[in-house]
Amino acid sequence: MKPLSDKQKDILRFIEGYIEEYGYPPSIRDIQNNCDISSTSVVKYNLDRLQEKGLMNRDSEVSRSISLNIDQKTNTIKVPVLGTITAGQPFPLIEDSRWDLDELDMIDLPESFSYIEEKIFALKVAGYSMIDALIGDGDTVILEKTDRARNGEMVAAKINSENETTLKRIYKEGDKTRLQPENPQMDPMYFPSNDVSILGKVVAVWRYLPTGK
Repeated sequence: MKPLSDKQKDILRFIEGYIEEYGYPPSIRDIQNNCDISSTSVVKYNLDRLQEKGLMNRDSEVSRSISLNIDQKTNTIKVPVLGTITAGQPFPLIEDSRWDLDELDMIDLPESFSYIEEKIFALKVAGYSMIDALIGDGDTVILEKTDRARNGEMVAAKINSENETTLKRIYKEGDKTRLQPENPQMDPMYFPSNDVSILGKVVAVWRYLPTGK
């Protein structure tokens, strides 16, 4: 089966989040506007491809008829927690060539993440530089392993010359790359673009809420 395109991944994530928030599926126009797609015909094309892959159902004659083929209550995938990343100053992170899955903690995620299961991993967050993005100390971020990201996306960025990694929004500005915190009390960091590598981009935040006593 042909792998999902980045656009199809974005659409699937948006649909899942929309249903979770509102309790009903988005319209074609909702998907177009929120996934930055040029036209509704492009949305429909990609929805057809997702339906062919068995990831969703849709009646083209009925508005808001999208349903995902996911049973989140019973079906989960296990994702490795590869370590801790700072939402502050850069911090060393173990190289992926040294990851030993047998020695790592695992978390269960909904099966809706299975379309990127082979490229997904989790990191614990330390620090508060991304607090305005609702990511705080102790949270877990879920990342898709990739070396590419659009400006403004949240990534695990490695500073090659220092062999350190940080969680920030990334902006490529000519021969410089800006790593932007989501905390007004913290300044952005600038590095030569050839000194910054992307290890993965954030696709979700996982948080365990304390139970009251």
